[in-house]
Amino acid sequence: MSDDRSAGSAEFPGEPGPADAATGPDADVLTPASGVPEGTAGPEAAEAPAGPPRRPVVRSPYSDGEWHRLHPLTPVLRGGLSLVVIVGLLVANLRERLIEWFFPAFTDLPPGALPPDPVDFLFANNLLLIAGGIALVVVLVLLGIFRLSWRFHTLRIGDDDVEVRSGVLFRTHRRAPLDRVQGVNLTRPMVARLLGLAKLEVVGAGLDANVKLEYLSGKDAEAIRGDILRLASGRRLAETGARTAGRSSVARQAAQAVGAGLQGLVDGEDLSDAEPESIVRIPIGRLVASRVLSGSTLVLIALVVGIVVAASVSTLWVLFTVVPMFLAFGAYYVRSIARGLRYSIAPTSDGVRVTFGLFTTVSEIVPPGRVHAIEVRQPLLWRPFGWWSVSLNRLSGRASSDTSSDQFAAVLPIGTRADVERVLRILAPSLSSAEWTLVFRDGILGPVDDDPYVTTPARARLLRPLSWRRNGVRLTDDALLLRRGFVWRSLTVIPLARLQSIGLHQGPLARALRTATVTGHVIAGTAQTAIGAIDRDDAVRLFEQTALTTVAAAAGDRSHRWAG
Repeated sequence: MSDDRSAGSAEFPGEPGPADAATGPDADVLTPASGVPEGTAGPEAAEAPAGPPRRPVVRSPYSDGEWHRLHPLTPVLRGGLSLVVIVGLLVANLRERLIEWFFPAFTDLPPGALPPDPVDFLFANNLLLIAGGIALVVVLVLLGIFRLSWRFHTLRIGDDDVEVRSGVLFRTHRRAPLDRVQGVNLTRPMVARLLGLAKLEVVGAGLDANVKLEYLSGKDAEAIRGDILRLASGRRLAETGARTAGRSSVARQAAQAVGAGLQGLVDGEDLSDAEPESIVRIPIGRLVASRVLSGSTLVLIALVVGIVVAASVSTLWVLFTVVPMFLAFGAYYVRSIARGLRYSIAPTSDGVRVTFGLFTTVSEIVPPGRVHAIEVRQPLLWRPFGWWSVSLNRLSGRASSDTSSDQFAAVLPIGTRADVERVLRILAPSLSSAEWTLVFRDGILGPVDDDPYVTTPARARLLRPLSWRRNGVRLTDDALLLRRGFVWRSLTVIPLARLQSIGLHQGPLARALRTATVTGHVIAGTAQTAIGAIDRDDAVRLFEQTALTTVAAAAGDRSHRWAG
């Protein structure tokens, strides 16, 4: 039994409600019925006077409003998994023959003493040429299918949206309006980097709303991402008379892409368009130490102790789990450390650019106005070193069936207080100097003696026996600040222009203690947007003030069209 007041919470103009964010439309229909882009302030924003005409930006050959095909090497990468399966089947059936041919020293059997395999059968029945012909036909058919799929996979970038058509028998047409773009991700998997290719993913507003472009040359992918972000910002692109895309031959494009890919592996990630340079550098030692001093290590230690205790009482079979367990944790540590290598974060004219990854390089640009919540977090084991991490809540455009963690949530995997301050200043540039004091001195490092946060009352300390002094909330003109935690300290910053609604919740125990839980309704993610054990009267006043302040913040927000 509970008393939930969020049903009567204030909804704000120009923003879809929580249900809309949770059950957003597909990429084919991303504009809500009201026709107001995400992050706008409704009719007031629509009637705002237009600024001076903006100078057009030179467009890439792909952004001419015409349909273009992806890179000619796309069939090789998209069909690579099928080829790997075929090679695996051949190796599994010819393993004895391969061992005899290439590793004769590792077998004590005389030549020809291995069990019969398919090669022996083909030789004995004079079917070798027929089998080779069948294999050649299968390979040619697969290459033909991949080639046909590539020819039917086209993209078009117009002034208002990005469109992708794909499929041979079953056609698919996806469209992402540019005013609903939440980000543009550029991924370079290891094999694709060898060929000089990259994947581009346009993040839309809604479930399963992303538009994927697989694969493009690295240079084309960067140019297309720049065009999409410039168009989404409200700038126009100048017309170009030259249409160089598609003129060169397939062989020439493939050779140029492979050469660029090999050179890129030598030179590293090209961040020439990210100005200024990365504002944070993560030393390798700090990155490794942060992964060792994590909750996963505590779980590993607990499992080892449990196995030793179980083995000491004659349950010896548990020892067989040691090797798989260490392999699993080792793979996790290697993957997480490799992902944090070559990390960089920098402000650009189109948003915040975050790049990470050693083997698979991922580069993301988060445009202004697309950050719905920011959380600064510090585990207990990091506290002696003064390390923190920063994560975001934002629309990811993934399908509802995708339960994997959002790899783009953590924008700062590990950093000092100075690193956190630099990152927060580019993620929340609208905060004033007085609000920065509330964020750092009173929020991240607080509480202080003259604590301005509304905290847990004395009568409800049993609900937060360790963190009652730190558990608190503060409302400013631009953000709602939620501070919590004693063992795992955290501060959540919710920009009011992105807040969908504010809710109050009371359970039976909270009613008895006259407390309530305050919840800021934004896009779901890793950042926690609720704070409990707050005095009921303070929570009601905060509820009313937040509703009024959020309407004013949304009315003055212009970050959805950030071009000046």
